[in-house]
Amino acid sequence: MEAIKEAVGLNEGAGASRQAMADARLPLAYRDSCAHLLIPLNKCRYNEYYLPWKCENERHSYEKCQYEEFKKRVAKMDEIRASKGGARSN
Repeated sequence: MEAIKEAVGLNEGAGASRQAMADARLPLAYRDSCAHLLIPLNKCRYNEYYLPWKCENERHSYEKCQYEEFKKRVAKMDEIRASKGGARSN
């Protein structure tokens, strides 16, 4: 999986370690480059009884990270598509 991320250009290395994600019991689907923001968000949610107005800053930073990663994936896909002359991969 790491080799695929490096090939696509998504492996930044600034995220949480595998052990930190395992200790926080993050589901596999959420173990991405924004996991370092999800761990404190989940802790805040647990400590504040999931009241939506209590962890706004943590949630906003996590959602912004997710959006930035989405934009990187779209840009990379556009770059790959342009190199193939506009042909779709599917």
